[in-house]
Amino acid sequence: MNEFRLPIRVYIEDTDAQGIVYYVNYLKFMERARSEWLRSYGFDRPAFGDEGQIFVVHSLTTNYRKPAKLDDEIVATAKATAYGKAYFVVEQKIYRDDELLCEGSIKVACVNQASGRPTAMPRKMIEKIFSHSCQ
Repeated sequence: MNEFRLPIRVYIEDTDAQGIVYYVNYLKFMERARSEWLRSYGFDRPAFGDEGQIFVVHSLTTNYRKPAKLDDEIVATAKATAYGKAYFVVEQKIYRDDELLCEGSIKVACVNQASGRPTAMPRKMIEKIFSHSCQ
């Protein structure tokens, strides 16, 4: 599977007083890319809630390499790299042009909305997304 790519403009709300992207905002950019990546396959978060399942971040790691700045045009990527019965892993990167600014690995768990306990991911999700990208 190719990386999903989401263009993003850095606005003043994303930066600190020096005009540099505040570190936690990279996670917001990654979240947007993951959401749009799922949407590109026909999956949206409200629909999963209707089926009693929600997806939550279980764990993540990030490496910050270079800062993005006010008004930069950046690209956030998302690519599935692994999955299990109740989780999937997405590798994500943020670039300015071809320069890597930040990278992360996010493990997302599928849980029962009522109990908060892990539950199997929808079969249609595994078939549509992960059967072509992780094996």
